[in-house]
Amino acid sequence: QVQLVESGGGLVQAGGSLRLSCHASERAFSRYRMGWFRQAPGNERGFVAGITRSGGITYYAKSVKGRFTISRDNAKNTVYLQMNSLKPEDTAVYYCAADDSTLGGVTTNRNDYDYWGQGTQVTVSS
Repeated sequence: QVQLVESGGGLVQAGGSLRLSCHASERAFSRYRMGWFRQAPGNERGFVAGITRSGGITYYAKSVKGRFTISRDNAKNTVYLQMNSLKPEDTAVYYCAADDSTLGGVTTNRNDYDYWGQGTQVTVSS
């Protein structure tokens, strides 16, 4: 069972950048597919970005593709989400998630993820 802790959220102006980090307690971090999700008030938790165990494949929601970059450093047990050209509609609580299945590729389904962080608030002002 892995513990996930997000950090890096905050308040930024539209067009600005922010980098989120998610640190995992599990030393066998590379065993997990990782994803970032976000949830705005009144909305369901939705997929933002995902990355495979070795970082060879990444996948993004259409709304963030070209602006966000997911990466991981398995030596540091950390996954990152670099967010550029932020828009007010990016405002949400961002969650890090880990999938301990044996499947390959990236999954966008939140039900496929087994472990979740507590979230970090990102607010983008116009």
